[in-house]
Amino acid sequence: MPSNSIPANSLNVLHLPSSQSSEDYTKLPFTLQELKAAIPPECFQPNLGKSLFYFFRDILIICLLYAVANYLDSWFFWPVFWLMQGTMFWALFVVGHDCGHQSFSKKKWLNDLIGHFAHTPILVPYHGWRISHRTHHLNTGNLDNDESWYPVNESQYKEMPWSQKIGRYYVFLLAYPVYLFKRSPNKEGSHFLPSSPLFKSSEKWDVITSTVLWTCMVALLGFFTYQWGWIWLLKNYAVPYIVFVIWLDMVTFLHHTEPDIPWYRGEDWTFLKGAISSIDRNYGWLNHIHHDIGTHVAHHIFLNIPHYNLLKATEAIKPVMGDLFRESQEPIWKSLWHSCFSCHFVPDSGAKVYYTSNSKFVKGSSRDSFL
Repeated sequence: MPSNSIPANSLNVLHLPSSQSSEDYTKLPFTLQELKAAIPPECFQPNLGKSLFYFFRDILIICLLYAVANYLDSWFFWPVFWLMQGTMFWALFVVGHDCGHQSFSKKKWLNDLIGHFAHTPILVPYHGWRISHRTHHLNTGNLDNDESWYPVNESQYKEMPWSQKIGRYYVFLLAYPVYLFKRSPNKEGSHFLPSSPLFKSSEKWDVITSTVLWTCMVALLGFFTYQWGWIWLLKNYAVPYIVFVIWLDMVTFLHHTEPDIPWYRGEDWTFLKGAISSIDRNYGWLNHIHHDIGTHVAHHIFLNIPHYNLLKATEAIKPVMGDLFRESQEPIWKSLWHSCFSCHFVPDSGAKVYYTSNSKFVKGSSRDSFL
């Protein structure tokens, strides 16, 4: 990890080393401490009752959808079920996401327990994902060390075979299962193997635990398929799982893929500049269903804020951040279309760079001066 990255324990207590703070202050019109001071203190405190409510609410809705779908057993209803259940799988993932950030409760053992309950049924290895996601948060916006949805440079793009371009730019909404086994482009490692470069030796048993539970879930699905057939698997699990994967890839892609979002190389990157290099998206009436996960800038700055406090925290930091707070109110399909055609690669050189593309769909955009 580069010398100017922020250690995990600093994130937990919301402090930066003094050298980091002074560096950010000279390049940004605010500091991390000023942002924290603007947020009501209660936003940082998990409410176990609320956290458990959202977890059990999601589980209840998932169970009810299964009951209704199998009671009706109608091909007119199955497509509706697939869309609704896949969305609820995604909502359940977000609950596990809070667990991974230790913002579900103040008890690590409870966070990890609920994290396994939330992630294992949707085939996410909780600890494997938690650790790689931590790497993403520690290095957001860093071209050399970020873990998720980072751009390739222009030379890499030109040398990329068409098969890889198709996978990265045209069917990327199905990328997550591949990422779990093979990691992101130009990186190596599996989320299932403790020997992966993603993990420290001290994390071996966490990774093994998640892998064993994931394998048990696959075996359970295999048993149900043996009992009831492939059509059962397709109707009850496979299609909702695909919908979930599309949600996961689309939302995380849109968090960090936008022509106006800068990426940094070398010493020009700092934790705070990387943390604010994200964008809030509006998913309309779905915001509450998937726990306001589109409220992403505040989450990257202070990852231990529970999801149900993010809206309040966001409103508190907006006046401090001013024009450096990025949010979009355009329809999600439009944002997805625009980012797909305008965000292909970044220049080969430069300490601060932006996505570019040769696409005729790309329009000019304004870019901030502070970053």
